[in-house]
Amino acid sequence: MTLLDRHIEFLDALRGAGLPVSLSEGLDAVTALGLIGWTDRQQVKEAYAATLVKRANQRATFDGLFELYFPRMVGSGMTPSLTGEAAAAGVAKDGPEALEEFSSRLAEALEADDVEMLRQLAAEAVARFGAMPGRGPGLSSWSSYTALRRLSTDELTARLIEGLQQGGWTEEEAARVGTRRMDRFAGLVEADARRRIAEEKGPEQIAKIAVRPTIEKLDFLHARRADLEALRREIYPLARRLATRLTQEHHARRRGAVDLRRTLRSSMSTGGVPVDLRFRPKRPHRTELVILCDVSGSVSNFATFTLMLVFALREQFGKVRAFTFVDEIHEVTSYFKPGADLVDTMTELTKATEHAARMGRTNYGRAFSLFQERHADALGPKSSLLILGDARSNYSDLAVDSLRAMADAARHSHWLNPEVRTQWDTGDSEATRYGSIIDMRECRNLTQLSEFVHDLA
Repeated sequence: MTLLDRHIEFLDALRGAGLPVSLSEGLDAVTALGLIGWTDRQQVKEAYAATLVKRANQRATFDGLFELYFPRMVGSGMTPSLTGEAAAAGVAKDGPEALEEFSSRLAEALEADDVEMLRQLAAEAVARFGAMPGRGPGLSSWSSYTALRRLSTDELTARLIEGLQQGGWTEEEAARVGTRRMDRFAGLVEADARRRIAEEKGPEQIAKIAVRPTIEKLDFLHARRADLEALRREIYPLARRLATRLTQEHHARRRGAVDLRRTLRSSMSTGGVPVDLRFRPKRPHRTELVILCDVSGSVSNFATFTLMLVFALREQFGKVRAFTFVDEIHEVTSYFKPGADLVDTMTELTKATEHAARMGRTNYGRAFSLFQERHADALGPKSSLLILGDARSNYSDLAVDSLRAMADAARHSHWLNPEVRTQWDTGDSEATRYGSIIDMRECRNLTQLSEFVHDLA
C-alpha cells in the first residue's frame, strides 16, 4: 500500500466519523506534507490536524483515527527489557515475579508522570499480559481489558495516591491526580491494543467500532456521562449557528408571490416589458410548537437535548409548549423562563419528572388519552405537533384514535425516533402503526436533530 492509498483511506475514515473533510482540504494536507516531509510523525499529525480539523471537539476523533492509520510502531513494540541481555538473564514474560517487576516500574513511571515511559510500558503491558493467542476466526488476539485486569489497576492507583501523599500532596489532590494518571495509562493500553488489532484486521474495521464519532454524530442512546456534558456544551453554539442561518433564510424569503398589477404598471416606462418585477408582501408566520416528550429510561437523553435546542431557538417559533410523559402527562413549559440557564432548567426538569411514572412503565396510549382530555386546546390550525420517543409502549393500548385526533387538530405533525430504523417494529415497538398516523423520522444525533429543527422553523 502506498502513502497515497493510506492518505485516501484516512480521509474516508474521517468523513465516516463525522468530520466534514472536503476534496480541497485533502489536497491542502498533501501540499503541507510535501513541504514538511514524512520523517517526523508528530509533524505529520499536526499538519493533518491543521488542514482537516475545523473544531476543537473533533480533535479526539481525529487523534483516534490517526493512531490507527499512522501508528507509532508496528509489530510487538516490546522494549529492550524483554530482549537481548534481559531475555538471556531469564526475565519471564508473565508470572508473579514478572508481574511484580513490571508493576514496580509502572508505579515509578506513574509517580514521576513520565509520559514517554508510560507509552512504552503500555505497549509492553499489552504484549506481555494482553495476548490472547489461539482465538477463533474473527476474534481479536489482543485485549486491553485482560492486560489491565492482570495489573490490578485499583491497587496501583491506591499505591500511587499513597506515594503522592507521602510527597506532600493533600489527600484530595493525590486522589484526583492519581486517578487521572491511571486513567490516562489505561487509555494508552487501550490505544495500543487497538493498534495491534488494526494490524490484524485492517484499520477500517476497527475505526467503525473502536473510535467514537464526533459529538455531532454521536448516538443519543449510546452517550456516556462524559459525552452528555459535551453534548450540553454543544447546544449553545449549535443554537447560535442555527438561529443565524434561519434568520438569514427568513429574510431571503420575505418576498411573496409576484404582484401582476403592480408589475404591469411599472412596465409602462419600458414599453410594457416587465423588467422590474413587483411582489406582494408576505404575511409573517412563525410555527407554534407543541412538544410531547417520552422521558423514560435512556430515551430521556434524546428528549433532553431536543428540548434544550428547541428552547434555545424559541425566538424562531411563535410559541412553544412542552409536555413530558412516562404514563402521566405533565406540562413543563413554565420551567423554561426567559434568560434561564438551560442546563439548570433541565436539571430541575429531570428532578420533576422523576415522579412522572404512576404505573412504573412507559404507556404511550395512556399519555395520548390524557393529553386529549386535559390539553386538547394546545393544538390548533397554527400549531405543529412534535412527539419525541421510541414508540415502545410495553404492549399496552396504543390509543390510536387519540393520536389521530391530535394529528388532525394540528397544522403539521412530526415524530422523532432516536432508535435506528432497523430496530423499529421489534419487540414492543409500534413504530409503523404510529408512523401511519404521524410521519416518523429517525433522529439519533445532533446533526439529524439540527437538520430537522431547521426544516421545522
